[in-house]
Parts: sequence; structure tokens; C-alpha cells
Amino acid sequence: MTKNYQTILDAFPIEGEVVGVEPFGNGHINDTLRVTVKDLDGVERIKYVLQRINHHVFRDVDTLQQNIFTVTEHIRKKLEAEGDQDVDRHVCTFLRTKSGERYTSYEGAYWRVMLYIPGSITVETVTPESARSAGRAFGQFQSHLADVPEGTLGETIPRFHDMAFRLKELSDAIREDSVGRAAEGRVRKLVKELDDRSDDMLIQERLYEEGKLPKHINHLDTKVDNILFDKESGEVLTVIDLDTVMPGFILSDVGDFIRTAVNTGAEDETDESRIDVDMEIFKSYVEGYMGSASSFLTETEIRLIPYGGRMMTYMQAVRFLTDYINGDTYYKTDYKDHNWDRAWAQFVYLTRLEDKAKEMSDFMSHWL
Repeated sequence: MTKNYQTILDAFPIEGEVVGVEPFGNGHINDTLRVTVKDLDGVERIKYVLQRINHHVFRDVDTLQQNIFTVTEHIRKKLEAEGDQDVDRHVCTFLRTKSGERYTSYEGAYWRVMLYIPGSITVETVTPESARSAGRAFGQFQSHLADVPEGTLGETIPRFHDMAFRLKELSDAIREDSVGRAAEGRVRKLVKELDDRSDDMLIQERLYEEGKLPKHINHLDTKVDNILFDKESGEVLTVIDLDTVMPGFILSDVGDFIRTAVNTGAEDETDESRIDVDMEIFKSYVEGYMGSASSFLTETEIRLIPYGGRMMTYMQAVRFLTDYINGDTYYKTDYKDHNWDRAWAQFVYLTRLEDKAKEMSDFMSHWL
């Protein structure tokens, strides 16, 4: 343990003697460390999680932390009202500093502390069982937050899932053509395909303006490894990684799981034969999700769930292509054409989802 970590932890009401601070998890945005303490009984145990907030991604740290405290405190009250006897394992608990702040700063960086949930694990493999659990967990998460008044939470990443904004970014990249990639034949071909679909991909914004589609509090990073499971029973404990929790459409949350977990190929798959729609994973996720979210969803939202998968896949194709045209300035790449491979793989998967659109819509009729 370094002296710096001790200085940071001293800002929080840590119970016990800190005896170890080590890297924890595999997150790509924030630096996460587990904190081991020695209690008064002399037993050493992991008790806290220390995180350095990536303020280059989350530039408004005040809003970020206010959102997180609002959400976790709201869920805690809901669980307590429901008679949950193990609340501390079913919602993340973040500590305020000794002076009452939601985070502390040290040498130009921003730090927060949360309680470690003992006996918890994450999983990365998506199976029908884990997909159903993920759907149930994210649906319950949204359900618990459904009565948070609109305007309570701020945007931690402005215009994160704003389709019009992403399309403008692509248009700007093509116009500027900073590294001479916009004229490539394959790029022009993909741009044409995306342009042909652009009007359909703005449906949710139009419906919102017409008062036909509400906004909810969303997680906006609905991967199965953002859920904690009980190590012994395998039961879902709680949803984690709350940095992107903010107002939006449920189509984003459900859609991004369809984009990532229902795809049989990798996000940057170069073998198109491996890219397909795993309908068993789709159905399992939807069954879990609708089991806990159907109480607050409108008929329009339920009907549009398959569309959400196509929309989020389209958006990610746009984002990868934009970054490729801009010279790979946003996403980390492993080789020269990595962003191109990502963009094309997302487009191929979009066409597979289009082929399955009727089957997916027919499945949603169970809840209509």
C-alpha cells in the first residue's frame, strides 16, 4: 500500500486499519482497487472498494456523484419498504467523506469509496440463464427508479445515446475527412447503407416529441458483467457500474444488451459467417426483463424492444465508422483497420437483426 492511498482513504470514515490496497476487477474507464482492513478482532478482510473517477470521460464529477447517491439511496428506501432483510447486499453503498462530500480530490484526481459486498462475483459468459438474470436485474433496477421525477438526474455524458448527435458527428467527419478515409469505396458503401436507414433510426425522438414515448432512468451499460451475483447461490445481488445512470429511453438499455449479448459474433468480428442472432439469449433476456419491468412499460415501449436492438447496433456502427474516418481518435485500437472492422461487423449484425425483426416482434406479443 502506498502512502498516497492512505492519504485518500483518510478522507473517508474507514473502519479498521488499512493493510492493503490492490487492483480489482477489469474495468476500462475508472481505476478500481479493493481495500483490505484489519478489524478490532484482528481479522483481515476486504471491506471497501476505492475508485479513481476518470474525469476525462466524466467531466462533471459533481453531477456524476450526485446521480449515484440519488439512485442508490432511492433504491435502498424501496428495498427497505419491501422488507428486504439484506439491503446492504442488494444495493451499492457509497461513503461520504468525513466532511460530508460525495467524493474527495487528491493531486488533480477524484476518488470515491463504496462498501465491498462480500461473497459477490461477476460473470462474463452469457448463457440463457445469465441472460434471464440480467434482464430481471436491469428491469428491477428501472422499476425501482420509475418514480424518480424527470429532471432529478443530470447527464453524466452529454448526448450519450442521442442519435441525431451521432449522425451529425458522422456527417462532420465525412466533411472534414481529416485523414483521407472518407473517399474509400468501402466507406462510401457503408455510409450509403447508414443514410438509407437514418430516418427510421430517429423514431424514438419523434415519438417523445409527440408525447408517445416517456423517458426513464436508465443504466446505459447493460452488460451481464455489470451485475453482481451471489457466489454460493448464483442469485442476482445488485446492478453495479452506475456511472452512466441518467435519463433516457428504455430502448437504449434493452437495445444495448441485444447488441452485445445476443450477437453470436464478436464486436469486431471479421468472419461474417459467425455473426448471427441468438434467439434463445434474446428470449431469455426479454422474459427476465418483462418479468420485472412490465408494470411500468407502455405498450409502445414493449412493441419497440426489438427495434431498440437494431437502433443501438446502428448507433454503434455510426460511432465506429465516425472514429475510423477521424483517424481513430476515440476508441482504442489494436491495428490499423480495427475501427473499420468494428463498424462493418456492427452493420452486418444489423442486417441479421433486420432478418429476425418479425420473429422478435411476434415474441413480444406475449406481453401485449
